[in-house]
Amino acid sequence: MKLYFSPLACSMATRIALYEAGVDATYIEVDTKMKRLAADGQDYRQIYGLGMVPALITDEGELLVENAAILQFVAARFPQANLAPLDALGRARLQQWLCFIGTELHKALFVPLLDAHAPDGAKHYALEKGPARLAYLAQHLTEREFLLDRFSVADAYLFAVLNWSTVTPVDLSRWPGLKEYAKCLHKRPTVARAFEEEQKLSFSRTRAQQSCVKRDHRSPRAARRNWRGDIPAAR
Repeated sequence: MKLYFSPLACSMATRIALYEAGVDATYIEVDTKMKRLAADGQDYRQIYGLGMVPALITDEGELLVENAAILQFVAARFPQANLAPLDALGRARLQQWLCFIGTELHKALFVPLLDAHAPDGAKHYALEKGPARLAYLAQHLTEREFLLDRFSVADAYLFAVLNWSTVTPVDLSRWPGLKEYAKCLHKRPTVARAFEEEQKLSFSRTRAQQSCVKRDHRSPRAARRNWRGDIPAAR
């Protein structure tokens, strides 16, 4: 099984899920700005035409994309990990939260804020709409450890998305319950492992990009082309 990912992007949720399942997988880093594999520069669009992460190659060689679909596949493929409910209503609740995270938080709130090319009006609109979504989430998590009755792939996804508040104007201190939820999840061994590994990769990439800027100091155009310092979270 191969997971195409970008450090600290939403693909981290699948890494967490695979660690929870105890699965041996191959993790292939993608430069989502250049749409190339970090290791050899191969055009990632030859694998997935849109060049976004995550993408999963199953053991059967099938390509699966879209975060919610991949997370549910991993949960179903490894039921012993208990990453998703088995009953119909429980599965619907899982899908409800995966949809909420993907549409109301990931795309509607954080993508405009993380996109350097998004107009100021889009960023302002996202920040105006965000508090109602976060308040709704915080209310649900009152006196709850997880989104459902136990840890699920939805929690893995939410942890990855809430982490983007550290590099955007989204201030979770307005909702102490959300900060405590993320803090508690971070203590989970699989979450801590995934985060620490991807944070190191992110730091390494930043240092490499800064080196590019120094090498290209005589050519501002080249420096702008080589330095891509913004977090690759926005798909």
